[in-house]
Amino acid sequence: MSSPATSKTMIEPSAPPPPRELEREKRRNVDDKRGAPIWPWILVLIVAALIGYGVYVKKQSAAKQQGGPTAMDASKRSVPVLAVSAKAENLDLYLNGLGTVTPLNTVTVRTRVDGELVAVHFVEGQMVKQGELLAEIDPRPYQVQFAQGQGQLARDEAILQNAQADLERYQSAANAVSKQQIDQAEALVRQTQGVIETDKGQIASAQLNLTYCKVTSPLSGRIGLRNVDQGNIVHASDTGGLAVVTQLQPISVLFTIPQDQIARVIQKPDGGVGLAVEAWNRDLTRKIAAGAVAAVDNTVDPGSGTVRIKATFANQDNALFPNQFVNARLLVNTLEKATIVPAAAVQHGPNNLTFAYVVKGDQTVEMRNIVTGPTEGDRTAITQGVAPGDMVVTDGVDKLQNGSKVEVRQPGAATRPGKSSTRSTAAVATAAAEK
Repeated sequence: MSSPATSKTMIEPSAPPPPRELEREKRRNVDDKRGAPIWPWILVLIVAALIGYGVYVKKQSAAKQQGGPTAMDASKRSVPVLAVSAKAENLDLYLNGLGTVTPLNTVTVRTRVDGELVAVHFVEGQMVKQGELLAEIDPRPYQVQFAQGQGQLARDEAILQNAQADLERYQSAANAVSKQQIDQAEALVRQTQGVIETDKGQIASAQLNLTYCKVTSPLSGRIGLRNVDQGNIVHASDTGGLAVVTQLQPISVLFTIPQDQIARVIQKPDGGVGLAVEAWNRDLTRKIAAGAVAAVDNTVDPGSGTVRIKATFANQDNALFPNQFVNARLLVNTLEKATIVPAAAVQHGPNNLTFAYVVKGDQTVEMRNIVTGPTEGDRTAITQGVAPGDMVVTDGVDKLQNGSKVEVRQPGAATRPGKSSTRSTAAVATAAAEK
Protein backbone atom coordinates (compact mmCIF):
# COMPACT_ATOMS: atom_id res chain seq x y z
CA MET A 1 0.00 0.00 0.00
CA SER A 2 1.42 3.25 -1.07
CA SER A 3 1.96 6.08 1.13
CA PRO A 4 -0.17 9.19 1.07
CA ALA A 5 2.67 11.22 -0.28
CA THR A 6 3.14 8.97 -3.19
CA SER A 7 -0.57 9.03 -4.11
CA LYS A 8 -0.67 12.71 -4.03
CA THR A 9 2.17 12.93 -6.47
CA MET A 10 0.59 10.63 -9.04
CA ILE A 11 -2.72 12.42 -9.31
CA GLU A 12 -1.35 15.86 -9.80
CA PRO A 13 -2.12 17.29 -13.27
CA SER A 14 0.72 17.83 -15.76
CA ALA A 15 1.98 21.31 -16.50
CA PRO A 16 0.45 23.18 -19.55
CA PRO A 17 2.66 23.39 -22.72
CA PRO A 18 4.42 26.65 -23.47
CA PRO A 19 2.76 29.24 -25.77
CA ARG A 20 5.13 28.57 -28.76
CA GLU A 21 4.18 24.92 -28.84
CA LEU A 22 0.49 25.85 -28.92
CA GLU A 23 1.04 28.11 -31.95
CA ARG A 24 2.89 25.35 -33.85
CA GLU A 25 0.12 22.92 -33.13
CA LYS A 26 -2.50 25.29 -34.54
CA ARG A 27 -0.47 25.69 -37.78
CA ARG A 28 -0.24 21.93 -38.22
CA ASN A 29 -4.01 21.61 -37.90
CA VAL A 30 -4.56 24.32 -40.54
CA ASP A 31 -2.17 22.64 -43.03
CA ASP A 32 -3.94 19.35 -42.54
CA LYS A 33 -7.26 20.98 -43.41
CA ARG A 34 -5.87 22.57 -46.65
CA GLY A 35 -4.85 19.23 -48.03
CA ALA A 36 -2.04 18.30 -50.45
CA PRO A 37 -0.76 20.70 -53.27
CA ILE A 38 -2.73 20.67 -56.67
CA TRP A 39 0.21 20.80 -59.12
CA PRO A 40 0.43 17.02 -59.36
CA TRP A 41 -3.16 17.01 -60.68
CA ILE A 42 -2.34 19.62 -63.32
CA LEU A 43 0.51 17.46 -64.52
CA VAL A 44 -1.81 14.50 -64.79
CA LEU A 45 -4.32 16.46 -66.91
CA ILE A 46 -1.59 17.61 -69.33
CA VAL A 47 -0.37 14.06 -69.82
CA ALA A 48 -3.93 12.86 -70.45
CA ALA A 49 -4.50 15.58 -73.07
CA LEU A 50 -1.32 14.61 -74.92
CA ILE A 51 -2.34 10.98 -74.93
CA GLY A 52 -5.82 11.90 -76.28
CA TYR A 53 -4.39 14.04 -79.09
CA GLY A 54 -2.07 11.20 -80.10
CA VAL A 55 -4.97 8.80 -80.28
CA TYR A 56 -6.98 11.32 -82.39
CA VAL A 57 -4.13 11.84 -84.86
CA LYS A 58 -3.67 8.08 -85.19
CA LYS A 59 -7.37 7.58 -85.93
CA GLN A 60 -7.37 10.38 -88.51
CA SER A 61 -4.37 8.87 -90.26
CA ALA A 62 -5.99 5.43 -90.31
CA ALA A 63 -9.25 6.86 -91.65
CA LYS A 64 -7.41 8.71 -94.42
CA GLN A 65 -5.61 5.51 -95.50
CA GLN A 66 -8.93 3.64 -95.60
CA GLY A 67 -10.67 6.38 -97.64
CA GLY A 68 -13.00 7.46 -94.86
CA PRO A 69 -14.21 11.06 -94.33
CA THR A 70 -11.86 13.44 -92.56
CA ALA A 71 -11.79 17.08 -91.63
CA MET A 72 -9.60 17.78 -94.68
CA ASP A 73 -12.09 16.06 -96.94
CA ALA A 74 -14.76 18.43 -95.70
CA SER A 75 -12.81 21.30 -97.26
CA LYS A 76 -13.17 19.59 -100.65
CA ARG A 77 -16.94 19.62 -100.65
CA SER A 78 -18.64 21.24 -103.66
CA VAL A 79 -19.01 24.99 -103.39
CA PRO A 80 -22.15 26.40 -105.09
CA VAL A 81 -21.17 29.09 -107.60
CA LEU A 82 -22.63 30.98 -110.52
CA ALA A 83 -20.75 30.65 -113.79
CA VAL A 84 -21.24 31.79 -117.36
CA SER A 85 -19.48 31.03 -120.60
CA ALA A 86 -17.05 33.53 -122.11
CA LYS A 87 -18.27 34.61 -125.55
CA ALA A 88 -16.71 36.02 -128.69
CA GLU A 89 -18.73 39.17 -129.32
CA ASN A 90 -18.37 42.72 -130.53
CA LEU A 91 -17.85 45.23 -127.73
CA ASP A 92 -19.05 48.77 -128.38
CA LEU A 93 -17.04 51.49 -126.63
CA TYR A 94 -18.83 54.70 -125.69
CA LEU A 95 -18.04 58.16 -124.38
CA ASN A 96 -20.66 59.40 -121.92
CA GLY A 97 -21.71 62.99 -121.41
CA LEU A 98 -24.55 64.94 -119.85
CA GLY A 99 -26.64 66.62 -122.52
CA THR A 100 -29.59 68.95 -122.97
CA VAL A 101 -32.29 68.53 -125.59
CA THR A 102 -32.28 71.64 -127.79
CA PRO A 103 -34.75 72.36 -130.63
CA LEU A 104 -33.27 72.99 -134.04
CA ASN A 105 -35.66 75.93 -134.47
CA THR A 106 -37.73 77.97 -132.03
CA VAL A 107 -39.83 80.82 -133.45
CA THR A 108 -41.94 83.44 -131.70
CA VAL A 109 -45.10 83.99 -133.73
CA ARG A 110 -45.73 87.73 -134.08
CA THR A 111 -48.17 89.82 -136.08
CA ARG A 112 -46.66 91.90 -138.86
CA VAL A 113 -49.51 94.44 -138.89
CA ASP A 114 -51.27 96.42 -136.21
CA GLY A 115 -54.90 95.75 -135.44
CA GLU A 116 -57.43 93.87 -133.41
CA LEU A 117 -56.97 90.14 -132.85
CA VAL A 118 -60.32 88.90 -134.09
CA ALA A 119 -59.73 85.12 -134.16
CA VAL A 120 -57.42 82.49 -132.67
CA HIS A 121 -57.36 79.17 -134.52
CA PHE A 122 -54.98 77.09 -132.41
CA VAL A 123 -55.18 75.20 -129.13
CA GLU A 124 -52.35 75.68 -126.68
CA GLY A 125 -49.84 72.85 -126.85
CA GLN A 126 -51.06 71.34 -130.11
CA MET A 127 -48.89 70.20 -133.00
CA VAL A 128 -49.06 72.60 -135.95
CA LYS A 129 -47.78 72.38 -139.50
CA GLN A 130 -45.89 74.97 -141.47
CA GLY A 131 -48.31 77.44 -143.10
CA GLU A 132 -51.23 76.48 -140.87
CA LEU A 133 -53.53 79.40 -139.94
CA LEU A 134 -53.04 80.39 -136.31
CA ALA A 135 -54.77 83.77 -135.87
CA GLU A 136 -56.49 86.60 -137.74
CA ILE A 137 -56.14 90.37 -137.46
CA ASP A 138 -59.03 92.68 -138.40
CA PRO A 139 -58.46 93.18 -142.18
CA ARG A 140 -60.91 96.04 -142.78
CA PRO A 141 -58.42 98.94 -142.48
CA TYR A 142 -56.18 97.29 -145.04
CA GLN A 143 -59.08 96.50 -147.33
CA VAL A 144 -59.85 100.24 -147.38
CA GLN A 145 -56.23 101.02 -148.23
CA PHE A 146 -56.36 98.46 -151.00
CA ALA A 147 -59.51 100.03 -152.46
CA GLN A 148 -57.99 103.51 -152.24
CA GLY A 149 -54.93 102.34 -154.06
CA GLN A 150 -56.97 100.82 -156.83
CA GLY A 151 -58.94 104.08 -157.24
CA GLN A 152 -55.78 106.15 -157.34
CA LEU A 153 -54.33 103.81 -159.92
CA ALA A 154 -57.38 104.13 -162.15
CA ARG A 155 -57.21 107.96 -161.92
CA ASP A 156 -53.54 108.08 -162.76
CA GLU A 157 -53.96 105.65 -165.66
CA ALA A 158 -56.58 108.02 -167.14
CA ILE A 159 -54.16 110.95 -166.75
CA LEU A 160 -51.52 108.91 -168.48
CA GLN A 161 -53.78 108.16 -171.42
CA ASN A 162 -54.53 111.89 -171.83
CA ALA A 163 -50.86 112.81 -171.63
CA GLN A 164 -49.96 110.22 -174.21
CA ALA A 165 -52.69 111.53 -176.55
CA ASP A 166 -51.36 115.09 -176.19
CA LEU A 167 -47.85 113.88 -176.91
CA GLU A 168 -48.99 112.14 -180.07
CA ARG A 169 -50.78 115.30 -181.30
CA TYR A 170 -47.71 117.46 -180.63
CA GLN A 171 -45.48 115.04 -182.43
CA SER A 172 -47.82 114.89 -185.47
CA ALA A 173 -47.89 118.71 -185.66
CA ALA A 174 -44.22 119.25 -184.97
CA ASN A 175 -44.03 122.12 -187.44
CA ALA A 176 -46.84 123.98 -185.66
CA VAL A 177 -45.60 123.62 -182.09
CA SER A 178 -42.34 124.38 -180.42
CA LYS A 179 -39.77 121.89 -179.33
CA GLN A 180 -40.40 122.91 -175.72
CA GLN A 181 -44.07 121.87 -175.87
CA ILE A 182 -43.15 118.47 -177.22
CA ASP A 183 -40.55 117.99 -174.47
CA GLN A 184 -43.06 119.01 -171.77
CA ALA A 185 -45.61 116.51 -173.15
CA GLU A 186 -43.03 113.72 -173.05
CA ALA A 187 -42.07 114.61 -169.45
CA LEU A 188 -45.71 114.60 -168.39
CA VAL A 189 -46.15 111.11 -169.82
CA ARG A 190 -43.09 109.82 -167.95
CA GLN A 191 -44.22 111.52 -164.75
CA THR A 192 -47.65 109.97 -164.95
CA GLN A 193 -46.11 106.58 -165.59
CA GLY A 194 -44.07 107.00 -162.38
CA VAL A 195 -47.19 107.91 -160.43
CA ILE A 196 -48.88 104.77 -161.74
CA GLU A 197 -45.95 102.65 -160.57
CA THR A 198 -46.28 104.24 -157.13
CA ASP A 199 -49.97 103.46 -157.13
CA LYS A 200 -49.24 99.85 -157.98
CA GLY A 201 -46.77 99.66 -155.10
CA GLN A 202 -49.34 101.03 -152.67
CA ILE A 203 -51.84 98.48 -153.89
CA ALA A 204 -49.29 95.69 -153.44
CA SER A 205 -48.53 96.95 -149.93
CA ALA A 206 -52.20 96.99 -149.01
CA GLN A 207 -52.62 93.52 -150.48
CA LEU A 208 -49.60 92.28 -148.50
CA ASN A 209 -51.05 93.73 -145.28
CA LEU A 210 -54.25 91.85 -146.02
CA THR A 211 -52.15 88.70 -146.27
CA TYR A 212 -50.43 89.52 -142.99
CA CYS A 213 -53.81 89.75 -141.32
CA LYS A 214 -53.80 85.96 -141.45
CA VAL A 215 -51.04 84.78 -139.09
CA THR A 216 -49.66 81.37 -140.09
CA SER A 217 -47.13 79.01 -138.52
CA PRO A 218 -43.57 79.56 -139.80
CA LEU A 219 -42.60 75.93 -139.17
CA SER A 220 -43.94 72.57 -138.09
CA GLY A 221 -43.78 71.82 -134.38
CA ARG A 222 -45.53 72.24 -131.06
CA ILE A 223 -47.08 75.59 -130.22
CA GLY A 224 -46.86 76.85 -126.67
CA LEU A 225 -49.18 78.83 -124.46
CA ARG A 226 -51.05 81.81 -125.90
CA ASN A 227 -49.66 85.19 -124.87
CA VAL A 228 -52.51 87.39 -126.16
CA ASP A 229 -56.24 86.74 -125.97
CA GLN A 230 -58.74 87.37 -128.71
CA GLY A 231 -60.06 90.96 -128.81
CA ASN A 232 -56.80 92.67 -127.87
CA ILE A 233 -55.06 95.20 -130.08
CA VAL A 234 -51.75 93.79 -131.22
CA HIS A 235 -48.78 95.55 -132.78
CA ALA A 236 -45.91 94.44 -134.93
CA SER A 237 -43.54 95.88 -132.31
CA ASP A 238 -44.84 93.64 -129.48
CA THR A 239 -41.89 91.66 -128.06
CA GLY A 240 -43.85 88.79 -126.55
CA GLY A 241 -45.66 87.83 -129.72
CA LEU A 242 -48.76 85.67 -129.90
CA ALA A 243 -47.12 82.31 -129.04
CA VAL A 244 -43.94 80.27 -129.53
CA VAL A 245 -43.60 77.35 -131.95
CA THR A 246 -40.83 74.81 -131.24
CA GLN A 247 -39.63 72.29 -133.79
CA LEU A 248 -39.56 68.75 -132.38
CA GLN A 249 -38.87 66.64 -135.46
CA PRO A 250 -35.94 66.51 -135.89
CA ILE A 251 -34.44 67.70 -132.62
CA SER A 252 -30.91 68.04 -131.30
CA VAL A 253 -29.00 67.21 -128.13
CA LEU A 254 -26.05 69.30 -126.95
CA PHE A 255 -23.65 67.37 -124.72
CA THR A 256 -20.04 67.64 -123.60
CA ILE A 257 -17.10 65.25 -123.44
CA PRO A 258 -13.74 65.72 -121.66
CA GLN A 259 -11.07 67.47 -123.68
CA ASP A 260 -8.77 64.45 -123.23
CA GLN A 261 -11.21 62.34 -125.27
CA ILE A 262 -11.81 64.75 -128.15
CA ALA A 263 -9.01 63.17 -130.23
CA ARG A 264 -10.96 59.90 -130.31
CA VAL A 265 -13.79 61.80 -132.02
CA ILE A 266 -12.17 64.22 -134.44
CA GLN A 267 -9.78 61.57 -135.77
CA LYS A 268 -12.76 59.69 -137.17
CA PRO A 269 -13.84 60.29 -140.80
CA ASP A 270 -15.49 63.69 -141.35
CA GLY A 271 -14.20 64.84 -137.98
CA GLY A 272 -16.63 62.61 -136.11
CA VAL A 273 -19.75 63.81 -137.94
CA GLY A 274 -22.10 60.89 -138.37
CA LEU A 275 -20.95 58.88 -135.33
CA ALA A 276 -23.82 57.12 -133.59
CA VAL A 277 -25.21 58.74 -130.44
CA GLU A 278 -27.73 57.31 -127.99
CA ALA A 279 -29.86 59.31 -125.57
CA TRP A 280 -30.59 57.60 -122.21
CA ASN A 281 -32.55 58.67 -119.18
CA ARG A 282 -30.85 60.07 -116.09
CA ASP A 283 -30.14 56.74 -114.33
CA LEU A 284 -29.05 55.01 -117.57
CA THR A 285 -31.78 52.38 -117.33
CA ARG A 286 -33.77 53.22 -120.47
CA LYS A 287 -32.70 54.14 -123.97
CA ILE A 288 -34.78 57.07 -125.23
CA ALA A 289 -33.64 57.65 -128.81
CA ALA A 290 -30.83 57.07 -131.31
CA GLY A 291 -29.22 59.71 -133.50
CA ALA A 292 -25.92 60.86 -134.98
CA VAL A 293 -23.31 63.58 -134.48
CA ALA A 294 -24.15 66.72 -136.49
CA ALA A 295 -21.28 69.01 -135.44
CA VAL A 296 -18.34 69.30 -133.05
CA ASP A 297 -17.48 72.64 -131.48
CA ASN A 298 -14.19 74.28 -132.45
CA THR A 299 -13.00 75.32 -128.97
CA VAL A 300 -12.58 73.86 -125.51
CA ASP A 301 -14.50 75.49 -122.69
CA PRO A 302 -11.67 76.71 -120.38
CA GLY A 303 -13.95 76.72 -117.37
CA SER A 304 -14.99 73.06 -117.53
CA GLY A 305 -12.31 71.58 -119.80
CA THR A 306 -14.94 70.04 -122.09
CA VAL A 307 -15.92 70.22 -125.75
CA ARG A 308 -19.51 70.57 -126.93
CA ILE A 309 -20.98 68.16 -129.45
CA LYS A 310 -24.31 68.49 -131.23
CA ALA A 311 -26.28 65.41 -132.23
CA THR A 312 -29.56 65.23 -134.14
CA PHE A 313 -32.41 62.79 -133.56
CA ALA A 314 -35.42 62.07 -135.77
CA ASN A 315 -37.66 61.98 -132.65
CA GLN A 316 -40.61 60.51 -134.51
CA ASP A 317 -42.20 59.38 -131.24
CA ASN A 318 -41.58 62.76 -129.53
CA ALA A 319 -39.66 61.00 -126.76
CA LEU A 320 -37.22 63.92 -126.50
CA PHE A 321 -38.58 67.19 -125.14
CA PRO A 322 -36.92 70.63 -125.30
CA ASN A 323 -34.61 71.44 -122.36
CA GLN A 324 -34.80 67.85 -121.13
CA PHE A 325 -31.62 66.50 -119.47
CA VAL A 326 -30.36 63.21 -120.90
CA ASN A 327 -27.24 61.06 -120.82
CA ALA A 328 -25.63 61.00 -124.25
CA ARG A 329 -23.54 57.96 -125.22
CA LEU A 330 -21.24 58.51 -128.18
CA LEU A 331 -20.05 55.35 -129.96
CA VAL A 332 -16.34 55.88 -130.72
CA ASN A 333 -15.09 52.34 -131.42
CA THR A 334 -16.10 48.68 -131.65
CA LEU A 335 -13.89 45.72 -130.70
CA GLU A 336 -14.54 42.95 -133.22
CA LYS A 337 -14.89 39.36 -131.95
CA ALA A 338 -13.45 40.12 -128.51
CA THR A 339 -13.57 37.60 -125.64
CA ILE A 340 -16.26 39.00 -123.36
CA VAL A 341 -16.96 38.02 -119.75
CA PRO A 342 -19.10 39.64 -117.06
CA ALA A 343 -17.21 42.26 -115.09
CA ALA A 344 -18.02 40.30 -111.91
CA ALA A 345 -15.78 37.45 -113.11
CA VAL A 346 -12.66 39.65 -113.00
CA GLN A 347 -10.92 39.44 -109.61
CA HIS A 348 -8.07 41.58 -108.30
CA GLY A 349 -5.35 40.38 -105.95
CA PRO A 350 -2.23 41.84 -104.38
CA ASN A 351 0.60 43.25 -106.49
CA ASN A 352 -1.87 44.30 -109.23
CA LEU A 353 -2.71 40.66 -109.91
CA THR A 354 -5.81 40.15 -112.04
CA PHE A 355 -7.30 36.68 -112.26
CA ALA A 356 -10.46 34.68 -112.85
CA TYR A 357 -11.72 31.29 -111.73
CA VAL A 358 -12.36 28.95 -114.68
CA VAL A 359 -14.49 25.83 -114.21
CA LYS A 360 -12.86 22.72 -115.67
CA GLY A 361 -14.53 19.54 -116.89
CA ASP A 362 -14.05 17.73 -113.56
CA GLN A 363 -16.12 20.35 -111.75
CA THR A 364 -13.06 21.97 -110.17
CA VAL A 365 -11.86 25.53 -110.63
CA GLU A 366 -8.55 26.80 -111.90
CA MET A 367 -7.29 30.26 -110.99
CA ARG A 368 -5.93 31.88 -114.16
CA ASN A 369 -4.04 35.10 -114.48
CA ILE A 370 -5.74 37.27 -117.10
CA VAL A 371 -5.11 40.48 -119.00
CA THR A 372 -8.18 42.68 -119.33
CA GLY A 373 -9.14 45.08 -122.08
CA PRO A 374 -11.77 47.82 -122.07
CA THR A 375 -14.87 47.55 -119.88
CA GLU A 376 -18.27 48.77 -121.03
CA GLY A 377 -21.05 48.59 -118.48
CA ASP A 378 -20.99 45.10 -116.91
CA ARG A 379 -19.00 43.55 -119.79
CA THR A 380 -15.20 43.26 -119.87
CA ALA A 381 -12.96 42.25 -122.73
CA ILE A 382 -10.26 39.67 -121.95
CA THR A 383 -7.14 39.76 -124.13
CA GLN A 384 -5.24 36.93 -122.45
CA GLY A 385 -5.97 34.05 -120.06
CA VAL A 386 -9.56 33.16 -121.01
CA ALA A 387 -10.85 31.85 -124.35
CA PRO A 388 -14.41 31.83 -125.73
CA GLY A 389 -16.32 28.91 -124.28
CA ASP A 390 -14.51 28.85 -120.92
CA MET A 391 -16.82 28.87 -117.92
CA VAL A 392 -15.88 31.69 -115.55
CA VAL A 393 -17.21 32.06 -112.02
CA THR A 394 -19.17 35.25 -111.40
CA ASP A 395 -20.52 34.64 -107.89
CA GLY A 396 -19.19 32.67 -104.93
CA VAL A 397 -15.50 33.41 -105.55
CA ASP A 398 -14.93 34.35 -101.91
CA LYS A 399 -15.11 30.65 -100.95
CA LEU A 400 -12.86 29.37 -103.74
CA GLN A 401 -9.23 28.52 -104.08
CA ASN A 402 -7.27 26.84 -106.84
CA GLY A 403 -8.58 23.28 -107.29
CA SER A 404 -11.80 23.73 -105.28
CA LYS A 405 -14.73 21.47 -106.15
CA VAL A 406 -17.73 23.48 -107.31
CA GLU A 407 -21.40 23.03 -108.07
CA VAL A 408 -22.16 25.18 -111.09
CA ARG A 409 -25.44 27.08 -111.29
CA GLN A 410 -26.56 29.41 -114.02
CA PRO A 411 -27.52 33.00 -113.18
CA GLY A 412 -31.17 33.05 -112.18
CA ALA A 413 -31.32 29.35 -111.34
CA ALA A 414 -32.10 28.47 -107.73
CA THR A 415 -30.78 25.35 -105.98
CA ARG A 416 -32.49 24.18 -102.83
CA PRO A 417 -30.25 23.92 -99.76
CA GLY A 418 -28.76 20.45 -99.44
CA LYS A 419 -29.54 19.50 -103.04
CA SER A 420 -26.73 19.12 -105.55
CA SER A 421 -27.12 20.04 -109.18
CA THR A 422 -26.69 17.10 -111.55
CA ARG A 423 -25.99 19.25 -114.59
CA SER A 424 -22.49 18.92 -115.96
CA THR A 425 -20.27 21.79 -116.99
CA ALA A 426 -20.83 20.92 -120.63
CA ALA A 427 -24.59 21.16 -120.20
CA VAL A 428 -24.27 24.53 -118.51
CA ALA A 429 -21.98 25.77 -121.26
CA THR A 430 -24.43 24.58 -123.92
CA ALA A 431 -27.36 26.35 -122.24
CA ALA A 432 -25.35 29.54 -121.84
CA ALA A 433 -24.33 29.44 -125.49
CA GLU A 434 -27.97 28.99 -126.55
CA LYS A 435 -28.88 32.12 -124.60
